[in-house]
Amino acid sequence: MSGRAKLALCAYAATLMASGALLPLVIEVGWFVQAALLLAVLSGAGALVRRFTPARPPALAAQAVLAMVALTVVFAREQAVAGVLPGPEAVQRLAALLQAGAEDVGQYAIPAPATDGIRLMLIGGVLLIGLAVDALAVTFRSAAPAGLPLLALYSVAAGLSDGGSTWPWFLLAATGYLVLLLAEGRDRISQWGRVFGGAPAKPAGRAGSGFPASAGGTAPVRTGRRIGVVALGIALVVPAALPSLSGGLLADAGTGGSGGGGGTISAVNPLVSLQNDLNQPEDREVLRYRTNAPDPSDMYLRMVALDRFDGTSWKSSERKVGDVPEQLPRPQGLGYDVESSSVTTNISAADSYEQKWLPLPYPATVVGIEGRWRYEPEGRMLVGDDGQTTRGTQYSVTSLVLKPTPSQLANAPAPPESVAREYTSVPDSLPEDVRTTALEVTEGAENDYERAVKLQDWFAVEGGFTYDTEVESGTGVDAVSRFLRDKEGFCVHFSFSMAAMARTLGIPARVAVGFTPGAQQGGGVMSVGIRDAHAWPELYFDGVGWLRFEPTPTRGTAPEYTRPQTPSGATPTPVQPEASASAAPSPTPSTDPSCTPQMQRLDECGGAAATGELPPADPGTPVGTVLLVALGVVAVVLIPLLPMLWRIRVRARRLSSGGRAGRAAEDAGARTLAAWREVVDTAWDHGVVPDESRTPRSTAERIVRLGRLEGGPAEAVHRMASAVEQVLYAPWPRPATGLAEDAARVRTGLRAALGPVARLRATLVPRSAVRVLWAVSERWAAVADRWSAGRRRVADRWSGLLRRPSRQRG
Repeated sequence: MSGRAKLALCAYAATLMASGALLPLVIEVGWFVQAALLLAVLSGAGALVRRFTPARPPALAAQAVLAMVALTVVFAREQAVAGVLPGPEAVQRLAALLQAGAEDVGQYAIPAPATDGIRLMLIGGVLLIGLAVDALAVTFRSAAPAGLPLLALYSVAAGLSDGGSTWPWFLLAATGYLVLLLAEGRDRISQWGRVFGGAPAKPAGRAGSGFPASAGGTAPVRTGRRIGVVALGIALVVPAALPSLSGGLLADAGTGGSGGGGGTISAVNPLVSLQNDLNQPEDREVLRYRTNAPDPSDMYLRMVALDRFDGTSWKSSERKVGDVPEQLPRPQGLGYDVESSSVTTNISAADSYEQKWLPLPYPATVVGIEGRWRYEPEGRMLVGDDGQTTRGTQYSVTSLVLKPTPSQLANAPAPPESVAREYTSVPDSLPEDVRTTALEVTEGAENDYERAVKLQDWFAVEGGFTYDTEVESGTGVDAVSRFLRDKEGFCVHFSFSMAAMARTLGIPARVAVGFTPGAQQGGGVMSVGIRDAHAWPELYFDGVGWLRFEPTPTRGTAPEYTRPQTPSGATPTPVQPEASASAAPSPTPSTDPSCTPQMQRLDECGGAAATGELPPADPGTPVGTVLLVALGVVAVVLIPLLPMLWRIRVRARRLSSGGRAGRAAEDAGARTLAAWREVVDTAWDHGVVPDESRTPRSTAERIVRLGRLEGGPAEAVHRMASAVEQVLYAPWPRPATGLAEDAARVRTGLRAALGPVARLRATLVPRSAVRVLWAVSERWAAVADRWSAGRRRVADRWSGLLRRPSRQRG
């Protein structure tokens, strides 16, 4: 194998090893197989072009074109010209997938599903890094700078995974880079002549030791190691400076502090994630719950309250968090004369749903949950601490269902000064038309309660607004003004605009983000899908506290206290129709399609009591995924041990009577040479680099001196050297005995002279294991030589056939 071919192979391996850090980011691993195959095609194409021309541009151009064609075939075959060529439609398709992938990255939790957009980003990124590494290390023969794209690949993966890219992936990426550096150093030295210590062994029977040596070439190797150490140090620091991947809706909200009462939660902007959730092509289940509430349509699951409007966006203020108390404090502003009832809800989060804010009915009074959760009292929110997320979490919540009367709300006193000052402030940049419109809509209202209901009804029914999730999102003052003018938007626009208008009227307001109640399933279970993500305003009335309002048409339900009063016994009519984003409206509760009528009669549909534990929200991890993960874990564990396992096997074969070196018991000379080779390699593993230029006796003296051998081990080395001289030089070699025992004594003596760290390295990472790479290189070179010879013979034959008619004509 030529030097460039070896570099190309090492560059390919280094890229794949660094790409392993991306595996924890997604659930499926099929994309990695695709990336490996496509990258192999690109690397092979580059090697083929470089074989015919030494010019650099042709190889780079061929690989770039082939990469575009490969991505087109995999992701945009239907839009491609002839199913292969990337025409304008195919390019548009790839651009759309990239945009969708960027949105998916901002939405899904880790590990995310491998959507087409995410797969394109992953595979395209691996190909791009692979081409950069191949160009630098192979085309331009400069492996050290090739570490930069590898470093970028690992650092981005480590930063995005937020701890998912642990030390095995770092070790794998680092090993790939160091192998590339060593391959380049060896290739550079080989251009000046023979590589001492890297050449194959001389045939037995010739003068000299007959074994590989490494008298030169160590300086470039050490330089490569130094470069590698610096790059690896950077790789440890860079991920810490990168932001982690959003864990879906509101996952970048920050983390709680640690300790008994310290820590803060930081600002958050859920707009992008919320809009992406609503526009998902498939409505995957994220939560499942069972409650004893009489009306589940009011079971909004609230995660976070956005209470600060700075003119650019609505955010959650930074506040202190503490331990979750056994009994949560009484809700702020709630009087004892307000009718309320207590309900219990058991909630189960899907394994694919992972973010740091815990969905809760509002106002919760008791939360039964295990894990590292923190409590923020102002917003009555629970936030995960130290990596804690909702993934697969099961918990129970006791909450209040408030039933204030219109009279209580209409006669509510003015809010406390602290509440009014914080929750009625609006930025100076807020357009005047927001306040003007609020005054026009609420004209004739006599109190804040009537103004709030008028605002809700204007947005939901009377104002002519249209619900549209494709509208450009935005939370700033310009977005509010544009929404009031165009009257098109989704829940974010409705909730933010109503809260801003309420504040201009002096009503304390904030915005809550979470989920609508979801759709009813069999057995009294409610299923909440990702499309049930929602935002709604909360307004404060002293004596009652914070209350939910619903200005978004066709979403959720209007609270009972905002509906028109009806005669006793009549069914109240909601201000807007009830709908769920996760299921189409149905006149009867929907049931689980897997539950047959017979199973329903036998009560075998898996339903549990309202106070029991819910079944998991997910059906479980597929068997194929479990097997792939298990194989990946086994590979991660075994790969670092392969050098040690190889040395154990080789040692046993050399020191036995039936190894490759001695196929017959009477072949004493071959056994002696095999045992001597094992002693030389054992010394190499323990730091004594072999020197091919020395005789066996000189080699023995060098091993004794550098290995600091004394007594029995030193005598064993000299005995084996004498046996080798007998084999190489004596007319009638005498058979040697006790070779295996002497080799074991030498190995024991070498290990005794080293410290524990050096002994561990000699065992786990034996230096002589590099012979495997040399053997592969030799075999590959032999195959390549045979292929070239065959190709020349075929070319000569065709050339002769083509010249024969011309000679006949002459």
